[in-house]
Amino acid sequence: MNTVDSPFKPIPAWHELPTAWGGPLSPARFRIQPEDFQVFELPLVAPDGEGEHCWLHVRKRNSNTQWVARQLARFAGVSPSAVSYAGLKDRKAITEQWFSVQLPGRPDPDWKSLQHEDFEVLRAARHHRKLKTGALKGNRFRLRIHNVNAAADGVDQRLQQLACGGFPNYFGPQRFGRDAGNLAEAVKLFTRPGSRLPRHKRGLYLSAVRSALFNQVLAARVGDDCWNTAMPGDALQLEGKSACFVAEAIDEQINHRLQALEVHPTGPLCGDGEVLVTGQAAQYEAGQLQAYGGWIEGLQRFRVAAARRALRVLPGDLKWRIDADGSWLLEFSLAAGCYATSLLREVFDVDSED
Repeated sequence: MNTVDSPFKPIPAWHELPTAWGGPLSPARFRIQPEDFQVFELPLVAPDGEGEHCWLHVRKRNSNTQWVARQLARFAGVSPSAVSYAGLKDRKAITEQWFSVQLPGRPDPDWKSLQHEDFEVLRAARHHRKLKTGALKGNRFRLRIHNVNAAADGVDQRLQQLACGGFPNYFGPQRFGRDAGNLAEAVKLFTRPGSRLPRHKRGLYLSAVRSALFNQVLAARVGDDCWNTAMPGDALQLEGKSACFVAEAIDEQINHRLQALEVHPTGPLCGDGEVLVTGQAAQYEAGQLQAYGGWIEGLQRFRVAAARRALRVLPGDLKWRIDADGSWLLEFSLAAGCYATSLLREVFDVDSED
């Protein structure tokens, strides 16, 4: 994919990114079976009971979201394009998420009669709008981690650090595809911009590039121990919000808000448009991204809008315990777009079966 003369400098792999709290405490095994990874979608809104879109609350096991969407379309007798969902969920897992099926002027199919060993419809209700990509608050996770050999006190202490101080908001390996294949496809897209690609695949490859570049800036700040602090000119994001403001100077009030986790420093989602950061922060980011100009130019040619993402994420209501068989059970919620795997790597060197 990358040669000496290529404008696309290799981007370090996810497993090479530095951790923030001292490194994993123990090797461990994860996702030995789908039940080890359970995800429950937290929707933005509930269906209002009327409209041409039928919203479906679906539980699936060991199957991917796009495949389930096709089965729902086939059962309802509609085009796959009539089925939408807020986000993709992992295949080797048990997940609950919402889908919507557009049925203008048509009654609901008998969803209860839809029997399949890999998924089931838990609830159906009408709504006046389709479910759009990204329209969710976040996800609640329930994870089981096996073969942990670290002392329980040490794991307790590390999890408490994450509960109180958060963790680096890296994009997880799922974003990049198997063996980072989405980045390889992005190179093909950038070098052959006239090639025809389905819209969703093009978006997937462009998103992988932005995610990888964000991870590199965040990795640098983790390495420099400034991922959870601010430098002059940083764009700070309010907790739970997308809005940012630029802190030209870092005073006592800003530091207090950072320590209280009211605001978070952000990193770049590269693309076309204003970078937002100024001064020292702008110089820092430019230095970290200088070698990746080919990737950034590719994003700009495709008019991908520049944005910001918090460098730090705080898990919601993090709970943990040791089960009778010695495995660890973790429960927590994360905002949309944040990855459970990025939390796990701060505690365990996980060997996933998937």
